[in-house]
Amino acid sequence: MSDNVDVSDLKSNALKLKVESDLTCRLRMHVGKRQYDAYGKLFNLSDHLMIHRWKHRGENPFKSDVCDKSISQRSTLTEHYRTDTREKPFTCEVCQKWFHNMGNLIRHRLIHTGEKPYRCDVCDKSFRQRSTLTVHQRTHTGEKPFLCDFCVKKFNNNGDLIKHRRTHTGEKPFRCEVCVKSFSQKSTLNAHWRTHTGENPFLCDVVIL
Repeated sequence: MSDNVDVSDLKSNALKLKVESDLTCRLRMHVGKRQYDAYGKLFNLSDHLMIHRWKHRGENPFKSDVCDKSISQRSTLTEHYRTDTREKPFTCEVCQKWFHNMGNLIRHRLIHTGEKPYRCDVCDKSFRQRSTLTVHQRTHTGEKPFLCDFCVKKFNNNGDLIKHRRTHTGEKPFRCEVCVKSFSQKSTLNAHWRTHTGENPFLCDVVIL
């Protein structure tokens, strides 16, 4: 680097570029200029488009070095690390339940308030989360935008696609801490866990006289 270069000028230019980039992003949101297209959905930023494409393809390029779980977004990986470390820094002020991230706490609070702010404009059914409403609306439209790259089977939500792909890959990411047996779905692990604890949470309500 030349001795004549002023470090303060470099910092100023870097800040200017960041401000211009942030301003461009904000302007696109205000004026509705969406330059990137995928599966018929438009995006303001190419990064958002890339993440969206990963979801359709079932790609998860960010991997936890603790449990080897793969995730589609770096920010989500940061939150996932808290599940590995059991860190729960966010607390509900009503029931004192702890959460890994603020988003889960906000959604949890709706349980206490009973609020369901997201309403289907077809059947008027209401939901606590926008994502749940989006999946529900596909039951009306028949849309199945998530495509399996092994057998071309389609799904209306990414979660079902991820579960389905494990039937092809043989992946079993949910492991029992007692006997180290692994399962492809968390619900199956929960049912297995009861064989160790002896828990029987399901009560028959039929009375035999």
